[in-house]
Amino acid sequence: MTRGGDMGDAMQIDRVGVFGAGMAAIAAAIVQMAAPAIAQGPATTVQQDFDAATALDAKGDKVAALEAWEKLEARTKPGSRSRGIALIRKSAALFKLDRSDDAVTAARTGLAVLPATDPTLAEDRWRAYYNLGTIAQNALDYAGASDAYASAEAAGDTPSLKASAMLALAETRTFTDPAAAEAVLARVDALVKTTPADAKTKAMIARRHAILALNRGAYEPARVYAIDAVKQLGGMTSQTDINDVSARSDAAIASLMAGKPDDARRYMAMTGAGRLTKGEFDPAVQMDVPPCGGEADLRPADMAVVEFTVGDDGVVKDVSPIYAAGGGAVALEFARAVRGWSWTPEQAKAFPAFFRYNVRIEMRCSTLFERPSIGKFLDADMATWLESKGLSLPAGERGADAVAVVNQRAALAAAETKSGANSLATLPPLYQLVNNAVVGREETNVFAKRALAIAEAQGAPASARLPLDISARVTASADSWKDGAFTRAVTPLLSMPIYANDPEARSAILLLIAERTNARNRRAVLLQQVADDQRLAANDPMRVGALIRLASLQQQAGDTATARATFDRSGLAASQCAILDAPPRFLSAGGTFPDEAMAWGFEGWTRTQFDVGADGRVLNQRAVLSYPPFVFTKAGVQTIAGARYSKTFRPDGGVGCGGLSHSVRFKLPG
Repeated sequence: MTRGGDMGDAMQIDRVGVFGAGMAAIAAAIVQMAAPAIAQGPATTVQQDFDAATALDAKGDKVAALEAWEKLEARTKPGSRSRGIALIRKSAALFKLDRSDDAVTAARTGLAVLPATDPTLAEDRWRAYYNLGTIAQNALDYAGASDAYASAEAAGDTPSLKASAMLALAETRTFTDPAAAEAVLARVDALVKTTPADAKTKAMIARRHAILALNRGAYEPARVYAIDAVKQLGGMTSQTDINDVSARSDAAIASLMAGKPDDARRYMAMTGAGRLTKGEFDPAVQMDVPPCGGEADLRPADMAVVEFTVGDDGVVKDVSPIYAAGGGAVALEFARAVRGWSWTPEQAKAFPAFFRYNVRIEMRCSTLFERPSIGKFLDADMATWLESKGLSLPAGERGADAVAVVNQRAALAAAETKSGANSLATLPPLYQLVNNAVVGREETNVFAKRALAIAEAQGAPASARLPLDISARVTASADSWKDGAFTRAVTPLLSMPIYANDPEARSAILLLIAERTNARNRRAVLLQQVADDQRLAANDPMRVGALIRLASLQQQAGDTATARATFDRSGLAASQCAILDAPPRFLSAGGTFPDEAMAWGFEGWTRTQFDVGADGRVLNQRAVLSYPPFVFTKAGVQTIAGARYSKTFRPDGGVGCGGLSHSVRFKLPG
């Protein structure tokens, strides 16, 4: 299901007449452009091929439709208008088959030759850009998605097409450039004032306003918009579809943040979350939260609510951030973590299918093994090298990418004008643009390749050019987020002499591959290679990073003694009880079932992290996962806060055990 699917479905119905007229013109154009081919006596005419492909599309026969569009493509002249039409239709077929990279290539090639001013091709241009946006959004490349949706808005020739593109654009820009998202929604509001819209469309507009306001900290306006969306969808009735669930959940979150907990519980109750008629929504068998620190610089105070769907096979899909305390980059990082979760097929079948759609979970990062950022060390190497050349790499500020990108583009233009497009002076702004979160994947790929060529020509050291090489390879594919794609793209770097002969560069590659490897045994092998590299100093950041990650894996496998020895090698102060000795013995739990949850019939769970003092009392307790969001977070923390463990001797009287994790399930009696 594509993003904005409801609007898309409505538009297809609205445009049947126009669409049919447009197709007749397109078909005639294809016949005219391919006349020489017809003269050779083919078995079918181009018109017949076009009609057959269109019919297969309408029928939903994806494989046959793709074959038909490829057949038509072969009968058109390269670079012609007709070839552009065939390529864009082929792209749509590839998109439906989840062949994202091929779909992007076909769409971009088709758009390049499609006449931009031909009104009969407006919907083809719109669909190509909209699909490009959806592909990028599914990959959580919200910057790239925003660029494509903006082009779709410009291409749309009807209010319905423009509104659909604008709503998708507002959704992605909420997490990359909130000010731009506000401007988009102002255009939507102006459009609706002059063009009639049905209740579902009005609800979608109100939801986009609500989520933007929520993420900007304007909680009362968010609540008003969210409640309006619920009303537009029919109000708080017992009849509920997926749209109702999301809208009511928006209202619950906004009400809670606005200081109206009773309203929040009421709206949450009417989502159905935590109220399954049969079965339970259990935690996933694979459900890790991202570590604090790392490449995204996550902090313990950061929090996000992420929405997703669990398929029949237990695989997570349609992941999207809803709300984040910490900014859009934080929201997207938590969403990336959810994409790696898995339920077993048996678990998925145990709860009703309806409740597996648009699931929402509250998340925080893990402090158990906070990880240093590999990328930051590589950035420092680039900055040091540039300084040796008389240039500087300005440090960025967290959450300021939407503002910084304007200055970075201006700095690049100024350097090009003064020193030339391929001059060393362009490298600092290029490097910044490669690492800017609001620059889309495809443009990032162009910048990375260009910057890499300059760095190589200027003799940059391996560790300085490595981030550019990795970025150029990873951003070459729209599917780089899928399992194994990163490893396939980056592994060849290990055999390149410049990186293989540089211990820091080689270690960075191994660490980055390990970060994205699901198989624990394979991950451990990669980390051990870094830990055992004698070319690295004992306190080298790459070695320390490898040892911390390796100790975490060893502890997860139950090998406490080895984990302790590995952590000791890092030279860091060991506060994790798993590293020091066996954890203290659990004695008793505290806390109670929340009255509000009991009254509304909620069930759910939390996963908590905490330390245990030498006296056996719990310290620094915090929830890292909560389902449903916000309902049991406080109660889960209170339950752990009231727990007691056996006393642990510590000469300094300090923390007896740090970094424990425990799940708390809240289940109604009966």
